[in-house]
Amino acid sequence: MGLANLQKQSDDKIKVMLVEDSAVVRGMVRKWLQAVPNVEVVDSADNGQIAINKVGDLQPDIIILDIEMPVMDGITALPIILQKCPKVKVLLASTLSKKNAEVTLKAMSLGASDYIAKPSFNRDGNDARLEFQKELIRKVTGLVPRPIATNNKQSSQGASWAPMPQANAVFSFRRKSIIMPKILAIGSSTGGPAALTKVFMELKGKLDNIPVLVTQHMPPTFTTLLGEKLSKIAGLKGGEAKDNEPVVAGRLYLAPGDYHMRIVDVDNQKLIKLDQKPPINHCRPAVDPMLESVAEHYGNSALVSVLTGMGSDGANGAVAIAHTGGTVFAQDEASSVVWGMPGATAAAGACVALIGIDEMGERLARMIGKGA
Repeated sequence: MGLANLQKQSDDKIKVMLVEDSAVVRGMVRKWLQAVPNVEVVDSADNGQIAINKVGDLQPDIIILDIEMPVMDGITALPIILQKCPKVKVLLASTLSKKNAEVTLKAMSLGASDYIAKPSFNRDGNDARLEFQKELIRKVTGLVPRPIATNNKQSSQGASWAPMPQANAVFSFRRKSIIMPKILAIGSSTGGPAALTKVFMELKGKLDNIPVLVTQHMPPTFTTLLGEKLSKIAGLKGGEAKDNEPVVAGRLYLAPGDYHMRIVDVDNQKLIKLDQKPPINHCRPAVDPMLESVAEHYGNSALVSVLTGMGSDGANGAVAIAHTGGTVFAQDEASSVVWGMPGATAAAGACVALIGIDEMGERLARMIGKGA
């Protein structure tokens, strides 16, 4: 194989840097990732300072960044890493706790792309380790999609690839509903916390006449804190949703981690229903069941926004909204961390328009009659 072909082969791979203080975990993760055909682990570091010293020359596509490390922790290193390597996608990795959840949400507001919960390798069993391996590979291959040379079949390590809409693709767009919205529903995943923060800052004080439902792909504890944060930003009551609570105007309902959230009608009263049915689109909570239930109960008075995120969750639900005459906006590619969910929604022909995240809140506000 010639030098040019070798270079092209290397360029086609997702270049990953590991920043983790445990040599055992570094070795384990390196082994997993090196087995994925389109991934190359280019280097590693056992603390944030070493990562900072290396990242400028390496220019990796993805950094898997531990939060708690000696010398310099991941949160301190993060803004410097992003300054030296502006295009890198940072995947935070830490054990699941309230403290780490608070730190991780802060890191996402500083530019981290996504999060993965590490099991306790000393205490948790093989099932937890295997689930972590699958989720890690899914997120690495989803953050920076590349074709996998396995006839597009799922590899034994759990990696998969599917073609996404191209930037210059021609989409068909629908007309927005002329009915005043009676509910706002938002779905998001990778990059979602920062996007949701921008949207709700713009919508503060403008949501008193409608209920607001949000599904963000996140584990428990994280969704509790995110719900508190978003309700405060938006000036709404509520936060993380509770099973069987009434759906009322001026309240935020965020799907709890590990639970799907739907709307049901009981004795002519709309209620929140939570369940732990199997994951949909690899996710629980998933956006599709929320949107499908909104379509069923609100029809052409539903207003929906599908924000940044990997995969295609939300596209089927958005189609259901569109078929009943509701209005769907999707985030545009330029402002998305990963243009998976909104891109799939656009490709399905469910959108009224593609909107940049800086304009999304204003456009939603205009639809609900609270815009300038």
